[in-house]
Amino acid sequence: MSLREIVVRPYCACWPGIFIQEKAAIEHALGDVGLAVHHIGSTAVPGLMAKPIIDILLVVDSLARLDRASPRLEAQGYEAKGEFGMPGRRYFPKGGLDRTHQIHAFEQGSGHIERHLAFRDYLIAFPDIAAQYQALKQRVAASCGNDLARYCQGKDDFIKTHEALALAWRARAGT
Repeated sequence: MSLREIVVRPYCACWPGIFIQEKAAIEHALGDVGLAVHHIGSTAVPGLMAKPIIDILLVVDSLARLDRASPRLEAQGYEAKGEFGMPGRRYFPKGGLDRTHQIHAFEQGSGHIERHLAFRDYLIAFPDIAAQYQALKQRVAASCGNDLARYCQGKDDFIKTHEALALAWRARAGT
């Protein structure tokens, strides 16, 4: 059971600015290790309610180089968690029980990069789908008893279905 409260909050227009500030700090800390830094997750979708945690997608040229550079992220308040249950990822939460940010880092070419970006862009492009997702998140947050695993599991089928649709939509759009 998670010790963190799981609350889905109304969209905050401050989230993109918070991301931009954090992006600059990450780029400064990592130098040429990071190739791209993207705002992903619900806080990246205008108008969508979310847990107020800024999800960051970090694209790197080498996970080994990122591992060596991890102390620089730790100096920024991040905790290096390694793959944390997802092979090919490096996970860095910030803020402890009051998490404010989390970095999901993948090596350039990973399919996880496209999956995250496509889902974000799909929710932006299809507000009706975003509204369905928001309603689901509210229901699951209210019923999960602050159990993060139950919260994630409650969203899993929706996310998998719509990630597949998002990837197909993106491929058709040629972006």
